[in-house]
Amino acid sequence: MIQLSHKQQAVFNALSILVGNALYALTVVLFLMPSGLITGGATGIALAVTRLSGLRTSSVLFVINVAMLLLGWAVLGRKFALNTVASTILSPVFLALWEQVIGSGGLTDDLVLNTVFAGFGIGVSLGITIRAGASTGGMDIPPLVLNKWFRLPVSATMMAMDLVILVMQAMFSPLRQSLYGVVMAIVYTVVLDKVLMLGSTRTEVKIISKKSDAICAAIMGELDRGVTILHGEGGYLREPESVLLSVVSNRQLPRLEKLVHAIDPTCFVIVSHVTEVSGRGFSLEKDYPEEG
Repeated sequence: MIQLSHKQQAVFNALSILVGNALYALTVVLFLMPSGLITGGATGIALAVTRLSGLRTSSVLFVINVAMLLLGWAVLGRKFALNTVASTILSPVFLALWEQVIGSGGLTDDLVLNTVFAGFGIGVSLGITIRAGASTGGMDIPPLVLNKWFRLPVSATMMAMDLVILVMQAMFSPLRQSLYGVVMAIVYTVVLDKVLMLGSTRTEVKIISKKSDAICAAIMGELDRGVTILHGEGGYLREPESVLLSVVSNRQLPRLEKLVHAIDPTCFVIVSHVTEVSGRGFSLEKDYPEEG
């Protein structure tokens, strides 16, 4: 894993926030606005106001985001507001830019394609922004304010607000667009989760074998992965046995399985997918002991 310096990480995060907001705005212009799909959050309110009043979506979104930013500044403090200000400004700015460059025409009139690609684009763009450590701002702020004032759970409040926004749009939208809007929300939720976990998922392998020493040496020598030896006891014969624990990348798993079964075809192997691994060899560089 490549380790970035503090300055490089700051630059990378800034570029990620820029790209995330640009992609989000592009998705709205290409797929959401032309298709009439409903969505939650500040974008959903902005799209609803645009359809009812004819105002530009970027202008409405900017007003909503700034109002929420000021609310967050007043209630949650300056540090939170500074963390939110990038998306507050960049999202409507990029939206205005894409509106000028692309206009009101989308890529396709197919509602299914618009639903899928809108969900994919929103999920990826939000994932990029959140991974960079920035808040998406907008309607994410009121639940945090209510949590501070009344101790209401953030997740439940956020879900309730999104539901209200979706229902309000559904009242003035065709049933088909409303139903596909729900599908789009499911798609971008799944994609967002995948993007947030991208690169951090690993595979945990536990191996029980009479040839544990040979397998341990092979994993460390041929795969360059660490192994932890756990001392266990068989439940039936009550004989002591070694349990090898190793964490490998998903791509290394087939190679490890071939390696292990070549040494002991009868070994017992347990494979589990873990969502996050940190420490030497993963989030930190490997530390090889110096040979004396």
